[in-house]
Amino acid sequence: MPTMVPFVPDDAPFSKEQRAWLNGFLAGMFSSAPAPSTIAKPEPLKVTVFYASQTGTAEGLARKLAEELKTKGYNASILSLEGYTSAALADERYAIFIASTYGQGDAPDAVQPFYEQVCIEHFPRYENLQYAVFALGDRHYETFCKFGIDLDNKLASLGASRICERAECDVDVDPPFAQWKEILLKRLDEIAAADFEDKVPESIKPSPTPASVAVLANATGAAAPATASASPSRDNPYHAPLIEKRSLTRNGSSKLTLHLTWSIANSGIKYEAGDACAIIPQNDPALVEHILNALHLSGQERVEIPKAGTMPIEEALRHHLVITKLSKKMIERYATAAQCKTLLGLLAPDRQEQLEKYVYERGLIDLLDECPGVIHTAAELVVLLPKLTPRLYSISSSPSTHMGEVHTTIAVVRYRSLNRERGGVCSTLVADRVPLGERLPIYIQPNKKFRLPENPDMPLIMIGPGTGIAPFRAFLHERRAQGAKGRNWLFFGERNSANDFLYREELEDMLADGHLKRLDTAFSRDQEHKIYVQDRMLENAPQFWAWLRDGAGIYVCGDASRMAKDVDSALHTIVQQQGGLSQDGAKEYVRTLKDNHRYHRDVY
Repeated sequence: MPTMVPFVPDDAPFSKEQRAWLNGFLAGMFSSAPAPSTIAKPEPLKVTVFYASQTGTAEGLARKLAEELKTKGYNASILSLEGYTSAALADERYAIFIASTYGQGDAPDAVQPFYEQVCIEHFPRYENLQYAVFALGDRHYETFCKFGIDLDNKLASLGASRICERAECDVDVDPPFAQWKEILLKRLDEIAAADFEDKVPESIKPSPTPASVAVLANATGAAAPATASASPSRDNPYHAPLIEKRSLTRNGSSKLTLHLTWSIANSGIKYEAGDACAIIPQNDPALVEHILNALHLSGQERVEIPKAGTMPIEEALRHHLVITKLSKKMIERYATAAQCKTLLGLLAPDRQEQLEKYVYERGLIDLLDECPGVIHTAAELVVLLPKLTPRLYSISSSPSTHMGEVHTTIAVVRYRSLNRERGGVCSTLVADRVPLGERLPIYIQPNKKFRLPENPDMPLIMIGPGTGIAPFRAFLHERRAQGAKGRNWLFFGERNSANDFLYREELEDMLADGHLKRLDTAFSRDQEHKIYVQDRMLENAPQFWAWLRDGAGIYVCGDASRMAKDVDSALHTIVQQQGGLSQDGAKEYVRTLKDNHRYHRDVY
């Protein structure tokens, strides 16, 4: 029988010249082989891409990476660390981890059991594992990328070896991910080439290149590239018109919370209750002008913005760069350039608290005013500033009830600091500068870990103070549209009932007709002693426990720094006291709730 010679297909990702060279290489290699049985068919390198995701960002990056690995000829698969075991990890040879940090430096809720297993001291070591970590976080938190860092260090301490160094990224993930991915893929190609060379008999051993290994691996049946989706996304948002804007708080309130309706008719946008709407914001033009004046710039100076192109600096400041917040990295760059003793002093390890206070109270304009003469050109300014990122808001509408629309519930952030009026970039935009009919770019950020249960008869306990009520308004409308028979219990909290009772009429109507079985409210300022949702949980502990025993699912949405922790503590107390369990027993019970997808949190 003649030897079957593999070839590079015309639609392979190579130029005409590269295909010709590779086909010649393959023909020479296989035609010179003594017999088919002696040819070493290279097995594609098996690489597993793991993700630890809370909102879906890490999962999205993991899927992109896995698809790219497949197109390069690797036997790539993707797995969530939710439900994965540390014992199974010991069987892996090459593992990539895309890991988000959640809350105050923790692993995402569903991934905590896996990490706890890895941290058991007597667990077997991972000498055969080669791995890489891409860590996601937010530099405005002291615990920036802590879970990814901890995971990386723990695997190394257990004998695993790094394929490449860990990368840590802020909320603007694309540039650092692309840079890290390039290094990772190069190292994997080198590993694949070495692995191929080790397996080929000396008598027929060619001089393989990483490209030839990838081509041969494709010949064994690797998946073809996925077709790109044209649906609205971060890089291709839909400019949705604002068709409704109304205040949910009364004039006597100390805050303003808005209900906004965006038309998505004929847009191709689809979403589920529990998902988030991402709005791509714009900076206040008055603040942009103030910054330009402070730097003596006209605003027409041309600058290059990655992935956006060349544009006037005024446009870059309005649409692409962060100007309202500072970060430690910005202070480091500015202090070094200015040789400012005050700023350099704040960077000392023992002055972390003072640095955080300085950063919290100031924006770019304060830095320019307090230490002028450092930046002289528009290009120097662009290098200093991070990229402006989309703002995510839990969707408060039901796709079944509010067809062709997406609703968001947004608290407008305003405050005064250092004699300046300040505000949230996106919340003040929609409140002050976007009239009805105007369009803003939006897209949907799926939140697969915060969805309604598959069983419509499951009772739900929903805990959402403030704007945390948003997804539960969506849940309640969606459950009604589905004809779900499961009971619904909502805990809602705010400052006072007269002015801050969000969606009051809707909720009271649902309570009156029985769709909402229970509604417990906690208005902290309506009495001398402040009352919060966790207090209402404890007051109703016997009923809460009875719902849990009936199979209820628990959903929590809102502030991560305090509320979510206090609610979690109250839940453990209820389980321990009402269930007659020890402290460890209560922890195990709550962990089982998470494992059985009955305890969900969307906190920020």
